[in-house]
Amino acid sequence: MPTNTQPIPHSIILGIESSCDDTAAAVFENGKILANITATQKVHEQYGGVVPELASRAHQSNIIPVVSEALNKAGKTIQDIDAIAVTQGPGLLGSLQVGFQFAKGLALGANIPFVGVNHLQAHISALFIETPNLQLPMIALLVSGGHTQLVWVESVDSMEIIGTTIDDAAGEAFDKAAKLLGLGYPGGPLIDKYAAQGNAKAYDFPDSQTAPLDFSFSGIKTSLLYFLRKEIDKNPNFVADEIANICASYQHQVVNILMKRLKKAIEKHKPGSIGLAGGVSANSELRKAFILMGEKFKLNSHIPSFEFCTDNAAMIAMAGHFLLNAGIQSTMDAAPFSKNNSHNFQTRTP
Repeated sequence: MPTNTQPIPHSIILGIESSCDDTAAAVFENGKILANITATQKVHEQYGGVVPELASRAHQSNIIPVVSEALNKAGKTIQDIDAIAVTQGPGLLGSLQVGFQFAKGLALGANIPFVGVNHLQAHISALFIETPNLQLPMIALLVSGGHTQLVWVESVDSMEIIGTTIDDAAGEAFDKAAKLLGLGYPGGPLIDKYAAQGNAKAYDFPDSQTAPLDFSFSGIKTSLLYFLRKEIDKNPNFVADEIANICASYQHQVVNILMKRLKKAIEKHKPGSIGLAGGVSANSELRKAFILMGEKFKLNSHIPSFEFCTDNAAMIAMAGHFLLNAGIQSTMDAAPFSKNNSHNFQTRTP
């Protein structure tokens, strides 16, 4: 449960992230990230996706070394830490439990406060790490393996979802496409790599009908499946021959779906700036299209550095900083959650 307390204006915060298959820890002090350490789990590559049981076991092995490395790199000990911020959800429940319970135990042992952070809110908070004074209100396009959302950011502690996917996320659409094409996991970077060598207009893929600001990616995934079956029946070497053009065309349409909704959101809500967040924001075509969208509407467009795009603990520490400065902490009966059920981040975060 959340509790409101006095703000912690000057604090050294330890951030911990374990929502999926990356174990991460970061140390934040006076607006600066002193350390940002991530242990990536390679075991899932052979399965073509994250295996929850294997992920939680790897977190148990990685959590202490990762936290220790972050503290050492920052030149701090646990006695120097004023508060702990930890991912509370959404994510894989087994993975979340490892980081969340570790953070609670560490906070209890050190007699310091901790705050549970909404993973999605943290992705948007990453935008403030390098640009603390970006212009608000902002529309953030949050694109990751599990979530695709448009978020109205009124302030650092007031964010509301104004558009969301009704089925699959953009990152999942890339991963599933890569699996169909035999490219491996994670699929997004591989599709991006091949797309750079192909013709984005070689093939057409559909855009599902949704409410104006909502997304859908199940249709384009299904379309790719049937398209490949048809073409492979005619030419068994079709994928090998056309991999670059297939990836370029598919990626172009996924980016087009995202940009079409972002454009509508800008026209409707008229923000002061726009931000791109989440793991898929590392995609090269998406970054270019996003910057062009900002130029079209004469808005500053903000994209975090690559290390703050994918799951990382620096964004958790940054979000925790905002919450703690607002006087929000979590109590020892708090528990992680696997799904985000609220349209208001702030009410669900602690």
